[in-house]
Amino acid sequence: MKEKVVLVGNGMAGIRCLEEIIAHDPERFDITVLGDEPHPNYNRIMLSKVLQGNTKMEEIVLNDFDWYAKNRIHLHTGDAVVQVDPAEKTVTSASGKFISYDHLILATGSNPFILPLPGADQNGVIGFRNMEDCETMIDYANRKKRAVVIGGGLLGLEAARGLLNLNMEVYVVHVLDSLMEAQLNAQASRMLKEELEQQGMTFLMNKQTVRLNGDGHVSGLTFKDGSELAADLVVMAVGIRPNIDLAVKIGLQTNRAIVVNDFMETSLPDIYAVGECAEHRGTAYGLVAPLYEQGKTLAARLVTGSRDGVTPYTGSVVFTQLKVSGVDVFSAGDFHETDDTKSIRVHDEFDRVYKKVVIEGNRVRGAVLFGDTSDAPRLLDLMRKGTNISAMSKVEILPAENSTPGEHPVVSMAADEVVCGCNGVTKGRIVRAIAEEGADTLDGVKQTTNACRSCGGCKPMIEALLAHTLGDGFEAKTADNLCGCTDLSHEQVSAEIREKGLQTTKEVMNVLGWKNEEGCSKCRPALNYYLGMIHPLDHEDEPASRFVNERLHANINKDGTFSVVPRMYGGVTTVEQLRKIADVAEKYNVPLLKVTGGQRIDLFGVRQEDLPSVWQELDMPSGYAYGKTLRTVKTCVGERFCRFGTQDSVGFGVRLEKKLEGMTSPHKVKLGLSACPRNCAESLIKDVGLVGLEGGWDIYVGGNGGVDLRQGELLGRVSSDDEAEAMILAFLQLYRENARYLERTSAWIERVGLEWVKERVFTQQRELAERLETALSTFTEPWKAIVENEQMKKQLFETEGAH
Repeated sequence: MKEKVVLVGNGMAGIRCLEEIIAHDPERFDITVLGDEPHPNYNRIMLSKVLQGNTKMEEIVLNDFDWYAKNRIHLHTGDAVVQVDPAEKTVTSASGKFISYDHLILATGSNPFILPLPGADQNGVIGFRNMEDCETMIDYANRKKRAVVIGGGLLGLEAARGLLNLNMEVYVVHVLDSLMEAQLNAQASRMLKEELEQQGMTFLMNKQTVRLNGDGHVSGLTFKDGSELAADLVVMAVGIRPNIDLAVKIGLQTNRAIVVNDFMETSLPDIYAVGECAEHRGTAYGLVAPLYEQGKTLAARLVTGSRDGVTPYTGSVVFTQLKVSGVDVFSAGDFHETDDTKSIRVHDEFDRVYKKVVIEGNRVRGAVLFGDTSDAPRLLDLMRKGTNISAMSKVEILPAENSTPGEHPVVSMAADEVVCGCNGVTKGRIVRAIAEEGADTLDGVKQTTNACRSCGGCKPMIEALLAHTLGDGFEAKTADNLCGCTDLSHEQVSAEIREKGLQTTKEVMNVLGWKNEEGCSKCRPALNYYLGMIHPLDHEDEPASRFVNERLHANINKDGTFSVVPRMYGGVTTVEQLRKIADVAEKYNVPLLKVTGGQRIDLFGVRQEDLPSVWQELDMPSGYAYGKTLRTVKTCVGERFCRFGTQDSVGFGVRLEKKLEGMTSPHKVKLGLSACPRNCAESLIKDVGLVGLEGGWDIYVGGNGGVDLRQGELLGRVSSDDEAEAMILAFLQLYRENARYLERTSAWIERVGLEWVKERVFTQQRELAERLETALSTFTEPWKAIVENEQMKKQLFETEGAH
């Protein structure tokens, strides 16, 4: 009969212990897990990403419900343990479950410390510890304006960055004069504060809160010096307290946390503790790396059945790595100087880089890195191993630059040096996974080695190892660089924008290390597009990042004049519209009127200064003949007049053009609707082409009538206009989200394959269409907006300068 293991707590430390147990002996134990949250095990470190609104809960799940089922683990979520009987070896849950155990693991974590201030019990005062806290803050950001974070430590700054990304006005209140004072020295702290102020945070240092004001809901803070600050939301991030309530009831020995020995055993037999609730040799750790090390030791102890042969846990070298919107900070060990220490420092004010390594007795005792943390793994390895550095030069300890120009420092690391500090994964293990186990992507390395599954700080190093190990094989899997300003591909830039919640072109360039800090004509429009596509409701368009045609909303001609193309939905016009076009052409001496292939009338030769007046007098919407957006929906006359027509191509074409008007996209998009297979609207060479049949439509995609002529491929057959619209919206959103900027649908489909497109359009149709609907909801007609805004008109047409 299997021994029974009961785990109290469904967090990162406890589940990592179970992962280690299963890796050792998957059949040894009958395992039950009880957690008070309604979720499976998730990455609490990544809660700040969820708070920013660009990462969903399911994306930070470490072990989904299927994992528990696959490993035959009995999981009870939302059901905290309220009682333990050590004599009978049973636990009782809040819902009344009564479960026996042979081994009990307590991994109850910690709770946020809420300052015992008057008014702290009001609505709008929360901690930042779990998914519920994130959901509360996101809800407030949708309704309120000003957030105040009390606490300038790691957690407080992550909360502040998230709230800033949610467009709240963010104040950080800190009782001391230095941020992250436990992890950073004064110089690094000062540099961090300056960087975060530039991002939009406001800091109130040396401020002690004495009261939270309000009448049931917080309205502000009062400080010890008598000053006050208004607030709609107050987030307490002043520290955590180990959750030892259950341990105290059981009668376990506790100090600040549950006292454990080097094998994670508590004061009572067959009861163990790991994680933030455990105190080992007087220290309760709050960082993930020590918790995982504890879990590994406990797993070995349980599988072995005794202490014999088990490597004891003797403590951890604590390190902190912070990346808040591009601010790289690392600290480890004890970096404070004494009479017995010596330091190596590098301070580059131009590149905003600061490094300090503290040495005592020929060993690295501590380090602080700001701006460039590439030396962190090597320094951390020296500290963990207690390496004697007496034979090493100062340059070897803290090199001014990489030994090989353009080569990442991880390439020259020894195989036994740790790359992923959180999970204790060495360079050698990662290289072996890449070279021998087929882990040729970042996700593959994660799944094979556990590296990069926690804070994500080692991602650049793993990518460097992938590139170095695979050589040309890796290059073949990597998309072209976006431009010469960056080594990142279109896909990587887009992913970084999502992951880091970046909001502006300048922020992207700063955070992602652009070589040219101003960017170029290739990357600036691309970044502006990606930002608008990823953040459709929040992104403020950056006209300076657009091509001149899009900036002035008209196509520039070779002689410096412009062409004006008003929209004619589905190629349909009226007597009134024709009369307006004629009158405007006559009044402004338009030299050429041309009927276009998209069934519209183009006015060539309009002077720049006349554009606003021409738009106003036409009183028609822009046809976007200049934009990376929907251009035209070409239609045949359809069943109303044509004896061969089977569908109302005109009516549906007008409907689609009005629906998709103003849709931004990687490149121009054209539609064609032919009411029968005679294909009079040239549907087969359009980005999206519809061909009418008896009882429905055939939908073709990826056609191109330009220089690279390409016939569209059949996406699917539908029986109604509504079905066709849903499929078209899904296809266009898939294209918007996955194509590279300036990549036509034809080239995109050639690259990814029609089957890949079909699978996603058919399985994610509703979600894709909804996201496009959201983007379309932000559309404003540009010609009208400029005509009605004198400031915009003056800025564009009186100060625009040379083109």
